[in-house]
Amino acid sequence: MKKEYSRLIEKYLADLMQEIPAVAIEGLKGIGKSVSATRLAKTVFELDQQRDKTLIENDMNILSKEELPVLIDEWQKLPAVWDYVRRRVDDYGVPGSFILTGSAKNTNLDIHSGAGRILRLRMYPLSLEERDIESPTISLASLLDQEKPYSANIQGTTNVSFNDYMEEILASGLPAIRNYSPLRRRKMLATYIEYLLLHEFSQQGIRIRQPRTLMRWLTAYAAATSSDTGYGEILDASTTGEAEKPTAKTTSAYREALERLWLIDELPVWLHGEDYFSRLKTAPKHYLADPALTALLLNFDIDTLTKSNKGRIPARTAFDEMKGGITGRLFESLIHMSLATYSVVNDASLSYIKTRNGDHEIDFIIQRGNAIVAIEVKMSQEIKGDDVQHLIWLKNKLKDDLTDALVLYTGPVAYRRNDDVAVIPAALFGA
Repeated sequence: MKKEYSRLIEKYLADLMQEIPAVAIEGLKGIGKSVSATRLAKTVFELDQQRDKTLIENDMNILSKEELPVLIDEWQKLPAVWDYVRRRVDDYGVPGSFILTGSAKNTNLDIHSGAGRILRLRMYPLSLEERDIESPTISLASLLDQEKPYSANIQGTTNVSFNDYMEEILASGLPAIRNYSPLRRRKMLATYIEYLLLHEFSQQGIRIRQPRTLMRWLTAYAAATSSDTGYGEILDASTTGEAEKPTAKTTSAYREALERLWLIDELPVWLHGEDYFSRLKTAPKHYLADPALTALLLNFDIDTLTKSNKGRIPARTAFDEMKGGITGRLFESLIHMSLATYSVVNDASLSYIKTRNGDHEIDFIIQRGNAIVAIEVKMSQEIKGDDVQHLIWLKNKLKDDLTDALVLYTGPVAYRRNDDVAVIPAALFGA
């Protein structure tokens, strides 16, 4: 039976619409944008349905004649809608008038950006909290809101195990795909990728002359998940042994198209880190939008993930220095997907920090105003001193400017260490 998921973004969106006339929900195809928006809308127009598209093409004013809020689903199928909504906001500005959803970024220079009129809101695949595998006992909001650093109450236990987290990596954050058995799910994910690369690319006017090269590049990108590997290295890894490699311009076009489809995510460096440090890395960290897609591209199944903590990357896509660490980086990718949602609904930014010589790195920095929370991810059942050394380094550097520091891990108990670092099972941490 199809399961309905409660999405964190829905309450956040409902609150926004008390003040904001128009909101655009953007994100990967199939993550539930339309379902969530429909729950809040009084009138729905689906522009991937020819009937609705033709209706609006012939009389766009119908969008203002129906009961508000009006949902315009897959608005990019009729780009003129965006400017129409923008003008209506300029003229009237009634809160909660329009919701637009889109599965591709607006890169059309002929369309107004909507800045100041249409609020753009990113939606991600299902976070751990939204998957309803556990009830969180510690929230990001509580850490950001605490008046005194490291004072938030850290407690709770869970039966969610290491194997459960591995299952969640493979289960996908795409709501419809989670309904299938593991075998069917893999087939559906493979079909999903094929659809994006063939159909959606052509919808953007991009012709793929070397589809095998594109797939190898995407697979190499997947192998670089949770790392800041350079694009040149990714290209080299995807074309090993080929006499004629695609040009950097060609692969750059692929990457830009994949970003427009929200299939790849780039985690930026912590901009405010320059206020505290010199010589920080500036390259982004790489993630696919859903770690289930990464696992599929690398041909990982539950046996691969649970029987070996190393999870070796297939040789055809391997970066030599990364062999042996992919399982941990897949777990980090699962956490990234969750933290991205938690950050959005808390009006916070998500980034990471790494020194240029690589001696210090913090997996995630979440910031809202002056509140800064540092997070490390460890695929371990037990947290030791070495696991928190980078957090202690950051704490000593930022002193009272650091609101909290925590490790998300696969163990069962949440607690705070004597050095103030909070240790929290990933399933117990929510928005």
